[in-house]
Amino acid sequence: MLMTLLNAGAPALVVRLDQLYETLITTLIFVVIGLVFFAISFFILDKAMPYSIHKEIEEDQNTALGIIIGAMMLGIALIIAAAIHG
Repeated sequence: MLMTLLNAGAPALVVRLDQLYETLITTLIFVVIGLVFFAISFFILDKAMPYSIHKEIEEDQNTALGIIIGAMMLGIALIIAAAIHG
């Protein structure tokens, strides 16, 4: 695929400006939505736990909790990516 683009010349790599603006605006909207969902899910998890997540991960070096938080973030990221892709 890359060789096809390179053989086609420079015009194949040019994106029209109106398409670029539309793509950038859509991307920024999804980034904001994704960050809001990350913040909300972390807040809910923080309030649902009977202990401080920050203390457990940073001071007590709780690896299992770090893996759970990371898996939660990856799961939300996959959902948002699927929504962007359509």
